[in-house]
Amino acid sequence: MDNYVLVRPEHLNHYGYLFGGMMLKWIDEIAWLAASLDFPGYSLVTVTMDKVIFKHRVENGSILKFITLPEKIGRTSVSYNVTVEADAPGAKEVVEVFSTNVKFVAIDGDGKPVALPQEIQLRSGKVP
Repeated sequence: MDNYVLVRPEHLNHYGYLFGGMMLKWIDEIAWLAASLDFPGYSLVTVTMDKVIFKHRVENGSILKFITLPEKIGRTSVSYNVTVEADAPGAKEVVEVFSTNVKFVAIDGDGKPVALPQEIQLRSGKVP
């Protein structure tokens, strides 16, 4: 599942580049959207993001592409690989700026884990 975001001035840090916290917010939100489409009717909460390594700074006006693919379905959890590419203004090539794995757990009204369906047609892609 692909999503796009335009980096605007309100997303920048004091150095004039994308604030890392904004990137993490977008990744969490976009991965949650994929999980919610794949498991409608389930309450899903983020439990882990496996690594936080910013590979390149991101300029104002860049178009970010978030590529979100399901990675693994567990009994109560599901994980997605998220890769972020940046197309900076005037750039001749797109560069990967970030990648991570985000894991969600399905919970009930009391916050206890609940089982996810194992035989399911995912809307965001196929699990490898």
